[in-house]
Parts: sequence; structure tokens; C-alpha cells
Amino acid sequence: MSAGFSGRGPGGRDGRPQRGRPSFVDAPRRAAYEAVAAVHRDGAYANLVLPAVLRDLRLRGRDAAFATELTYGTLRQEGTLDAIVAAASGREVDRIDPQARDALRLGAYQLLHTRVPAHAAVSATVDLVKAVAPGATGFANAVLREVASRDHDAWVAQVAPGYDDDPVAHLAVAHSHPQWIVRAFADALGGDLDETARALIEDNERPPVHLCARPGRADAVELADEVGGAPGAFSPYAVYLPGGAPGDLEAVLDGRAHVQDEGSQLVAAALAQAPIDGQDDRWLDLCAGPGGKAGLLGALAAQRGAHVTAVEITEHRARLVEQATRGLPVTVEHTDGRTMDGTFDRVLVDAPCLGLGSLRRRPESRWRRQPSDLPPLTRLQRELLGAALRVVRPGGLVAYVTCSPHLVETQVSVTESARRSGYPVDLVDARPLMPAGMPGLGSGPTVQLWPHRHGTDAMYLALLQRS
Repeated sequence: MSAGFSGRGPGGRDGRPQRGRPSFVDAPRRAAYEAVAAVHRDGAYANLVLPAVLRDLRLRGRDAAFATELTYGTLRQEGTLDAIVAAASGREVDRIDPQARDALRLGAYQLLHTRVPAHAAVSATVDLVKAVAPGATGFANAVLREVASRDHDAWVAQVAPGYDDDPVAHLAVAHSHPQWIVRAFADALGGDLDETARALIEDNERPPVHLCARPGRADAVELADEVGGAPGAFSPYAVYLPGGAPGDLEAVLDGRAHVQDEGSQLVAAALAQAPIDGQDDRWLDLCAGPGGKAGLLGALAAQRGAHVTAVEITEHRARLVEQATRGLPVTVEHTDGRTMDGTFDRVLVDAPCLGLGSLRRRPESRWRRQPSDLPPLTRLQRELLGAALRVVRPGGLVAYVTCSPHLVETQVSVTESARRSGYPVDLVDARPLMPAGMPGLGSGPTVQLWPHRHGTDAMYLALLQRS
């Protein structure tokens, strides 16, 4: 029995966990509730709030893993869970008390997506509702028993629009994504709805943890042996971890490696590997925070006698870049990349974007982002790429990168920026800079990676050369 919730009744007025009064809410479910509630109530990010909750409740091992699965799984599946809870309760979810609503989401996730026995999932969730929204206890019990009356596929068949009638709406409910994101994926995949479904399914899987073995400091094969992982499938620097806390690894603490998705490694390495004529010792990372790509570029630059200028507009992110590049030939500048002067041989524009390529890692983002976020982001992307084309020397290369497959952020931003730059620009085929035999790279010249094709985040790469 863990320390429970106290305050007004078993829980506080706003459902915040209140310590003091004992309850029968077990610690892993309590941790998951705290994290999910913070995401919805405070606009928190799960990857930031959950580790703090786990530390606070002293959860480790299997308990921490269970709390993590409940938190991330519930947030990823929220759209579908809400449709099911609405059908099971006979009311729209926005009419359900927020504290009870989050508890019901957690309970429904356990019933439909885990091996927790139905009676245990119902009982534990009812205990949770008693603690956070006691007036809804009977309601929650009835709703959960109705949810338990059929499996996930049967519920989807009931609550999702028919595929033949509205395939986008069906996929949105069946795979828990907003319809506008389903359309964006379908557009980027050439209208192939079967492949779109595979992309959506992969978005709902737990993502692997990837390390980057910094060239000159670590070998990926040796690092994999050291950490009990496996060498990556594509990047020569990638190591796949089986789990755990990568930030606690000795190789990460001593700067031989850092946590970085394999797709991010590939696009940064492509810029460094692309052939150019003439001088090649002045590199620029125009949007460097939090520093993963700057760290890899810095390690590669150290082997080639080059120097990286890493620019970051946000002060705390600039400090993160400094930490990530300590001991490497990298100078960090806390400024707006759009105002940069100078001349550079290689420039990376890792542009701020919707982040649709990393939804499996940031599950709350799919519900927070809106199409209305696009105009200011695309304006910034084009201004940054325009600045990069201004400061790169003739013959030099610019890599435009986004963690989003949205065509407006990828193809349209590149085309418009090149057209408006006033400089002669050629698109370089990026496919030969990917590992030999890498599948699903399309017709070029740009590259779009995908979780379901490559096991990476959905990174986009365009290489532009000033002529």
C-alpha cells in the first residue's frame, strides 16, 4: 500500500496528488496518473515530468517500466481511448470530470492494450478514481466494465467511421492520430493509404533508444558490447539499446557517446560526407539546440581539421549545446541564426518544425499541434534556409533538415527558399550519401526517412549547393 492522496476528500480539488492519507492506489498507476494529469492540466511534457515522478515515488525496475508503459501508451492512444470511453459512457469525454477522465483513459488502456487481467485493471482504476474524483467512483466502475466487454478491434469497429466511407477518418480513430496528421502522412507517402496505416501503427509503438558513438572517441561495435546493445542497421555510429536509462551510461557521462536517433545521425553525417571542392574547414550549425547534431558534426570536424560554429537563439538551449560539445572544435554563439554573417563551407539548418516525425517519442504532440501552427513555422524555416544560402560560399553545401514529413515543411519550404534566395542553387541527390542498400529512399533528390521503413524518426533531408 503506497502513500495515497489527501486534500478535499481522497484527492485535492484539482486532482493533484496529495500525500498524507493512505489509499490502495499502487505506486506505478499513481505515477502514470500524475504524469498524464500533468500533461493535460499543466501542459507538461511526458518525457520531462515522468522521470521526476518516478524519482519522487522511488520507482525502479519493473514498477518504473509499467508506469512508463501506462503513461506513454495512454497518451499515444488517447484519441481512440476517448472515442471508446465516450461510447461506453454515453457522454462526450469533455463532459467527464478531468480527473476521472484521465483515470478512465489509464484504465481503458490497461484493458485494451496490456495483459493486466480485466478484474485487476477495473479494480485498480476504480481505486484511483476514489482517490482523485470520489464522486465519480460508481460512474467509472460502470464505464470500465463496459469497456471490458469487448476487445480493442471490436471497439474500433464500433466507434470508427467505415473505411470505405471515409478512410482518413477511419484511420484517425483506428490508429489514434488527428485527421489532419493522417492526411499529411498520406500526402507525403504519395496517397498510399495502406502505407499510411503502417506509418500510423509504427507511431504507436515504443521507440527504441539509439546512441551515437562519437567518431574518434568510440567505436559503435565496441560500444554496443560495452552497453549490452547492438550496432545500428544504417548509421556507422548508431548503437541500439535494449532499454534502461541511457543518461547513466559511462560512455554518455564521459562524452564518448550521446543519445541520438539514428535518423538524426544519418542526416548530419550526410552533410559532412558530401563531396565539395576547395576549402572545407568552416562548418555552421544554424539551429544547434539541444546539441546532438552539433556533437556529431564536432566529432567529425575534429578528425578533419575543421571547426563548427553552433548557433542557438534560446539561452538555455545554447548552454545545452555547450555541454554537448565540450572538448570538441565547436564554438557556440547565442544569437538568431537569421542574422549570421561570415562565410562557411558546410551549413546545417535543422529547422524548427511541427515534429510530426517524432510523435512516437513525444506522444502528447499529436494532440497539441494544429494546422494553424504551420504558417509561423514555415516562415521561420524559409528565413533560416535563406540565411544559410546567404552565408554558404559558392560551391558550399547546405543541409536542410526537419523532423517532419509534412510536405509544406519539406518540399515546399525548400523550393520557396531556393527561389527567393537570389542565389543560384542546385539540389544535390542525397540518396548516395545514405548507407548502401538502404531501402525506401524514393526517387530523390531529397530523402525522407520513416519509422516504418527505416526504424528512425521521420527525418527529411535536402542538400542544396550554391553554384
